[in-house]
Amino acid sequence: MDTERTKRLLIVSKRLVIFAAASLVLTTILFAATYLSPAHRLMISWLSFECGIIGGFVSIQQRLRKINDEELLLLSQSWTTILVIPVYGGIFSLVLYVLFLSGLIHGPMFPEFYMPVFHDPPVTDDLAALLRTTYPKTGPDFAKLVFWTFVAGFSERLVPQIIQKVSTAGD
Repeated sequence: MDTERTKRLLIVSKRLVIFAAASLVLTTILFAATYLSPAHRLMISWLSFECGIIGGFVSIQQRLRKINDEELLLLSQSWTTILVIPVYGGIFSLVLYVLFLSGLIHGPMFPEFYMPVFHDPPVTDDLAALLRTTYPKTGPDFAKLVFWTFVAGFSERLVPQIIQKVSTAGD
């Protein structure tokens, strides 16, 4: 391996570690803030987003040695380019979380949730309650959520493929 490629790999790897650490610190602060709030509630949507981001970081790190020199040069010259995949991973994990909550994806491999009942007709407080009090039903459901939201960030094609299947299922 030539020394220029090695230098670029090190630059990108260091940036990935810095971003992953910063992301974990920020998430820890957000978790602490929600947990220490009077309601003592952990925001599951934030957890899902963070798992997707971490999945995206791991995905990039796994692929680094295999990417071509042109892509490696681009990654080593731009902080923003490195962030795109993990941010998409976080977004995809939130979309997957919404798909789980909606019941569009269900089965023994996927998490089930406790969700508050909405008024008829719904009121604004229903949405706040949904964000604050929606939780996986059991410990295994929590583990399934963490696993699948990590996978959503790790596999860039998983959630777009699911969206495609769900959107064409009604046709």
